Amino acid sequence: MGIFRIDEIRKMSVKERNEELKSLTKELLQERGTIATGGSSDNPGRVGVIKRAIARIKTVRSEMAEARGGGK
Repeated sequence: MGIFRIDEIRKMSVKERNEELKSLTKELLQERGTIATGGSSDNPGRVGVIKRAIARIKTVRSEMAEARGGGK
C-alpha cells in the first residue's frame, strides 16, 4: 500500500484494483477508529492520502466502465 499515481492504477488488473480498494478502505477505517477513540495517529496526513488513493481507484474504475459502454 502506498501512494498510487493514476497511470499505475490504470496498469493494474481489475482484480488488483479491487483488492487494493478493499485494503485501503480497511486501512482508512483503522485510522479513523484510532482517531475517534482519542488516540493519536502516527501520521495525521495519512487519512487524506488514503482517501485520495481510494478516489483515484474509483475514478479509473468508472472510466473503464464508461469506455466499455457499460456506464455505472
